[in-house]
Amino acid sequence: MTTQAAEPAPEALAEIIEAHTHLEGPLLPILHAMQEAFGFVPGTAVPVIAKALKLTRAEVHGVISFYHDFREAPAGRHTVKICRAEACQAVGGAALSEAVLSKLGIGWGETTPDGAVTVEPVYCLGLCACAPAAMVDGKVMGRADADRLTALAGEGAA
Repeated sequence: MTTQAAEPAPEALAEIIEAHTHLEGPLLPILHAMQEAFGFVPGTAVPVIAKALKLTRAEVHGVISFYHDFREAPAGRHTVKICRAEACQAVGGAALSEAVLSKLGIGWGETTPDGAVTVEPVYCLGLCACAPAAMVDGKVMGRADADRLTALAGEGAA
């Protein structure tokens, strides 16, 4: 389940676009600015950005969907990123992922119904020697387990 949020005012979108159109290659800076301002890239922004930059909506959407850090809906209050790279998978990363997702009752990229936690895949956090690795609200952790991850995200007992 994804959390619903009110779409920002058209004036707010236009202001962000206008502040970045002078840059060479302004699409990524615009998308980053929108994500920073709203916590996600609003769907209503796609046609506005496309028109301003003389791109198709498909081109703008393609960039948003290509980069994993851009969200099309707001994240939960806590974000859990679990490493999906080979070193972590070799020492239980897949089981860790399944346990966390099952415990929270959501799938990859989804947010719990109460808006508390979003779980996302990430491909290497640089903690291969301490795998499986994860990140909770920007703080990396090695030797992660499902109970610790959900507890740190405020969704269970430590």
